[in-house]
Amino acid sequence: MNVLGPLLGTKERPLRVAIVGAGPSGFYIADALFKSDINVTVDAFDRLPSPFGLLRGGVAPDHQQMKSVGNYYNRIREKNRSRFQFFGNVEVGKDISINELQEHYDAIVYTYGSESDKKTGLPGENLEGSYSAREFVGWYNGHPDYRNYKFDLSQETVAIIGQGNVAIDVARILAKTPQELHSSDITAHAAEALKKSNVRHIYIIGRRGPVQSAFTHLECKELGELIDCDIIVHKKDLILDTANTIELEENHKAQKNYDALQAHAAKPLQGKTKRIEICYFHSPKEIIGSTHVNGLKLDKIKLTGDAYHQKATPTGEEVTLKCNLLFRSIGYKGLPIAGIPNFDDKKGIIPNTDGRLELSDQSPCYGMYTSGWIKRGPSGVLGTNKPCATATIKTLLNDLTNNHITPCITPSSDAIKTLLKDRNIRYINYEEWSTIDAAEIKRGQKVGKPREKFISVEEMLHVLKQEVLN
Repeated sequence: MNVLGPLLGTKERPLRVAIVGAGPSGFYIADALFKSDINVTVDAFDRLPSPFGLLRGGVAPDHQQMKSVGNYYNRIREKNRSRFQFFGNVEVGKDISINELQEHYDAIVYTYGSESDKKTGLPGENLEGSYSAREFVGWYNGHPDYRNYKFDLSQETVAIIGQGNVAIDVARILAKTPQELHSSDITAHAAEALKKSNVRHIYIIGRRGPVQSAFTHLECKELGELIDCDIIVHKKDLILDTANTIELEENHKAQKNYDALQAHAAKPLQGKTKRIEICYFHSPKEIIGSTHVNGLKLDKIKLTGDAYHQKATPTGEEVTLKCNLLFRSIGYKGLPIAGIPNFDDKKGIIPNTDGRLELSDQSPCYGMYTSGWIKRGPSGVLGTNKPCATATIKTLLNDLTNNHITPCITPSSDAIKTLLKDRNIRYINYEEWSTIDAAEIKRGQKVGKPREKFISVEEMLHVLKQEVLN
């Protein structure tokens, strides 16, 4: 407990906070700290040279308006230049340990998100041609982890398991024409591959009904704006029994989704080159193939039970869908980083109470906190992370007030920089990221795009070398 020396959070001794993960959650944490009435300095660490996490690597490239929230994150940094530093290209748990962070920071907030996928558990899940939607999204968004992935877009039929926003994004990107994608910031290698694509029929498959759809109505509605793709929603799937009618009438989000689906179902097919078919009441049973995906076996489903307690029950009827490319889009999952005091492998989150870490015996781990998907699981949209961060910082400030946060031994960011340099870790600061950012925008302007991303760490570092030479 902090019983000796100057009080943390004062001008004499600012509270020092390390944020592990510089995505939206990390910036909302920094914002909440800066808006509090304490004196605080923040250092944000990210294993990539670029900040913004899923805003850069997850939000669809054709959703530029959504990406404009990056300007808000930049303003957070600009308003607090003297007390906010970015350490990009630094992997906590590998390049620097958690114990080492504790020597130089009074509190650590983990906001590194969900970097893996939930598994379907289906036979054939690991066949060639079966991918997670996260891999495809990372590939077309230029995430360095996925730049060398190859997707066989010579296939005509694609199945997507799952009906959330990511599933809709994958289907929409596959269905768009090169002209539609040209105004996006989709990476050049992905745009070229999609230009040559033979994909014609895309199935979006869910085991429940339209009332339980996980996507937003705006994502669903947007499908109807595609230039060369018909949208198929079967009218029979929109016939609701009593339980689903109750759920629909009491859920504003579900009603908006249902209205969008009805609009698609009512629209006659126009003979466009591609089709997206939204399939309800089908539960994947087996991914078929010997070495490569060539089909998907499905159980037909009926929902049984009362409203909000319905179960997906197989009818006994099976169908086989012919497809040679499949994307699993059933949710992301968090992973532990080396040295973290506790982790829930099943849920893929860091166990916590109101954002404060719990040890394995459920006792409080003062001085360590979490926010975002690694706190609560992969749910909500980008903006959901703002109130999540506010709640975590409320817990942190309560701990500070109650004298539960122990001052670190060496409160120094310079010590961190020295440690990284001694290990030959080339960290990227915010000014350097801004140089990379400007170079991407300049490259994009030359071809009429918002930006042309660098898709490898080496490319980003090369830009900085060139800037020094110039």
